[in-house]
Amino acid sequence: MRRTLSLLALVLTFWALSGVATAAPMVFTTTLRGTNEVPPNASPGIGFAVVTVDPVAHTLTVNVSFSGLTGLTTASHIHCCTGPTGNASVATQTPSFVGFPLGVTAGTYSNVFDTTLASTYRAGFITDNGGTTAGAEAALFAGMQAGLTYFNIHTSAFGGGEIRGQLQAVPEPATLILLGIGLAGGAGKALRRRGR
Repeated sequence: MRRTLSLLALVLTFWALSGVATAAPMVFTTTLRGTNEVPPNASPGIGFAVVTVDPVAHTLTVNVSFSGLTGLTTASHIHCCTGPTGNASVATQTPSFVGFPLGVTAGTYSNVFDTTLASTYRAGFITDNGGTTAGAEAALFAGMQAGLTYFNIHTSAFGGGEIRGQLQAVPEPATLILLGIGLAGGAGKALRRRGR
């Protein structure tokens, strides 16, 4: 049994380190709150965003739901590149994602963007990243992977942003499998020690 687990762990490690794992779409999530804004605010608003990037298909999929805002929505986009305590310029469309529900205090949104198109980005973000959409795409994806992007919803009550959340990567299945195997192996070892 131990030999089988060792072989399985070895196979999964090689698979995770191969190009297969890195070519897969990457999923990022966040909870949007006023306390995440810089500076923080006391908005009772809340939201949840799921952003998926696919470097092979060159897509950015944005899904968000929000409610309880104190002002009417005026804009929403992704900012890059800073940590949770900083403010950064807008990376994606301005003033807002196309089709985002404006003039409301609650809503949902879903859209897929082609990351090879200039219309997906703020013009200055393209300029700041080599003047090409390829440079902008690479900078946005790298910022997301490094945890340096945030999703922001602006309203009439909070022009600088009412609710915000730092986008965080969701572990890919291979990582979770390897973690599970490692934990199972550690638990097995601990049980064997107790049995002695």
